[in-house]
Amino acid sequence: MAAQRKSLRLSLAGAYETLAISVPTVLDGLRGRTTKGDCDERLDRWSRRIVGRSRMHLEVVGQENLGRGETFLVMSNHQSHYDIPVLFHVMGPNLRMITKTELFRIPVWGPAMREAGFIAIDRSNRERALQSLAVAKERLAQGVHIWIAPEGTRSRTGELLPFKKGGFALSLEAGLPILPVAIKGTRDVLPADGVRSVPGAEVRVTFLPQVRPEAYATLAPRAGREQLMTDVRRAIASGL
Repeated sequence: MAAQRKSLRLSLAGAYETLAISVPTVLDGLRGRTTKGDCDERLDRWSRRIVGRSRMHLEVVGQENLGRGETFLVMSNHQSHYDIPVLFHVMGPNLRMITKTELFRIPVWGPAMREAGFIAIDRSNRERALQSLAVAKERLAQGVHIWIAPEGTRSRTGELLPFKKGGFALSLEAGLPILPVAIKGTRDVLPADGVRSVPGAEVRVTFLPQVRPEAYATLAPRAGREQLMTDVRRAIASGL
């Protein structure tokens, strides 16, 4: 495939699509009219438009691992801002992220994320981090998939970064399976420090077999969490 030029216009189009769903969500919040259905519809439209505009060649592998009628704690690697619309596009809008609290300070987008049910986590404050995980547990109990990038930030090199532990403790406490997901190629659309996007990239999303927490819960708490983290990391790495 011929190399494509980097495009600031494509990046700005993504920003516009984000603004287009953020403003009505914030206004709904001010009026007390926010509904999950409206937010789901906007997220679905947003993800389809961003993926479509980027003209990425998207391959999805392992959809049989999604199952039906189950709620997952979704864990993926994180290479690009495009990971977010791509995963919403392939999984559907019944998904909410746990993400760093700094993103909630972005004008319009931050308040919109909060209204839509995204969860802020402050890893510098253990008490607040635990409160965020408790909110995530409530969402999971309501049948909403919760997505965590256990690296905690985007990888600058594409290599997996060390994993944070909180999500694995949540899986063990909630007794819900982890769905490991490997995302490859979004870094070619827009790397972590990039500004201009590249259209036409090859992107692959691989859903790996579920990792169920029951066997790990029989181990000592720390040992079970560490082994669960090791096995999920190995699964994600196998799809990259």
